[in-house]
Amino acid sequence: MSIRRPWYAILWSKYWESEAEMQGDRRGAFLVVGVLVVSAILGGIYGPSVRATTSDVDNLQDSVKSFTRVLSVVQKNYATPVDTDHALYSGAIPGMLRVLDPHSNFFDPRAFASLREDQRGRYYGVGMTIVPRDNFTYVLAPMMGSPAFHAGIRPGDVILSVEGHSAEGLSSSEVADLLKGPKGTTVHISMRRVGYDQPISFTVTRDEIPKHSVDIAFVMKPGIGYIKLSGFNENTDSELAAALKEVHAQTLDGLILDLRGNPGGLLNEAVAVSDMFLDKNQLIVSHHGRAAQERRYFAVSGNKGVTVPLVAVVNGGTASAAEIVSGAIQDHDRGLVVGEQSFGKGLVQTVSGLSENTGLALTTARYYTPSGRLIQRDYKDTSLYDYLYNHKNPPPTEVKLTDSGRQVTGGGGITPDVSVVPSKLNPFQESLLRRNVFFAFAGGIGDFTTYFLGTKPTVTKDFTADQDVMKLFVAYLDKEKVKHTDAEIADNLDWIKREIRKEAFISVFGLNEGYKVDLEEDAQLQKAVESLPQARALYDSARRIIAQRSTGAGLQQ
Repeated sequence: MSIRRPWYAILWSKYWESEAEMQGDRRGAFLVVGVLVVSAILGGIYGPSVRATTSDVDNLQDSVKSFTRVLSVVQKNYATPVDTDHALYSGAIPGMLRVLDPHSNFFDPRAFASLREDQRGRYYGVGMTIVPRDNFTYVLAPMMGSPAFHAGIRPGDVILSVEGHSAEGLSSSEVADLLKGPKGTTVHISMRRVGYDQPISFTVTRDEIPKHSVDIAFVMKPGIGYIKLSGFNENTDSELAAALKEVHAQTLDGLILDLRGNPGGLLNEAVAVSDMFLDKNQLIVSHHGRAAQERRYFAVSGNKGVTVPLVAVVNGGTASAAEIVSGAIQDHDRGLVVGEQSFGKGLVQTVSGLSENTGLALTTARYYTPSGRLIQRDYKDTSLYDYLYNHKNPPPTEVKLTDSGRQVTGGGGITPDVSVVPSKLNPFQESLLRRNVFFAFAGGIGDFTTYFLGTKPTVTKDFTADQDVMKLFVAYLDKEKVKHTDAEIADNLDWIKREIRKEAFISVFGLNEGYKVDLEEDAQLQKAVESLPQARALYDSARRIIAQRSTGAGLQQ
């Protein structure tokens, strides 16, 4: 089950998945609480010394006793019965970790299971993208070839119940949880569909559903390839390798690697992705912490001749492992970085499985780009909410040099080589999107469906919203009492037509085709394409400079 959300919602719902390998040690929940309480008091999780002193043990015992006394008083005397698990899982432990940094986090069983799904790149369910609307959950689109697709579920279907449990009032995440289950088991779903008087019942057999990190890869125009990378899970390197073959990267004149909204993921996958573009033996990233020795990661295989001009596109939702990749590309002058300042997360978390199916993501190190930049943004003088959602570009704290001698800065994310701020929606456009009018009209549940989709879709790849479609759309706005004027429709006509076309394509051809419509007027993407010749010149220049340095060093010896 996939839930369609804007990039910032996806970014924080994952809450920064681990950049380190999963560790399998199991610990008691009570011990975790005690250790974390002490850690918050002492200012860190791991001390510099492996050996525990008598003083350490005494402090630990005293802290555990203090905490258990407080918990005992709360349990006995609070005004209403206390849900101890909720108080610990949602209150004491997360609050304590946030004293350390914004990315150390505790996962309850549900959140930890979701994290592991993200890291593994797969889950067991029915395979459809869903969205919330009007107190119900709607099907945006079944995934091609999924159990939902084969069962005949369509875009615009409304989920009424799952296994007899009403879906009304449930969040999309709660509905998704009901639809998931062991592979091979069946789930009974009741749907409401436009044109049917009675609910429709589906019996769907659950199967393994991949959670792709490469969302889409295609040749957007002759000689120009485009790859959208949305995360870093256990399959990212193999997916990217397949995508490079799909767009024939060896023969391209340019490649766009879209990292916008990519929240990061597994460190080893970020290294593997960088390896595909850099020269063999080039440094990709290094990290070290108070209790962790420095470790340096180099390109082992190298680009194997794939020297196509490269542009990486980033924005404020580009974080963590995605910043490792864009930082390595920039520091080695392998390509240009275009877009907006990235998020600025330079902390490495190690994820440990705990008892009762819970987990702990603990910051154990900081990572540095090849030039030595720490791109972590300051979090000590701001609230957690502002740090996550309202961050502003901070002044740089350090200046480093790329391979060719260009200046790059650290201390607040990756600063793009070419800055492009996307155009903002106007109030009328925001109001239409807030009301979900395009999905409702053209996504499978509005009058557009009756005339253009129906049981045999008549929408083709050359479809545009012509005058007849626009008449239907305006009539739909009137019926739904969506405020508009003739002037607002005229001023936003091209944008409205594109939104209708996008939703129609999603309904008929799937999410990827709808996403391509979005890219047609993407200012950052257009600038990325324009920057490809500059990216080629930069890479060629850097290679010459490196060769000259190597020759000079050889002569001096």
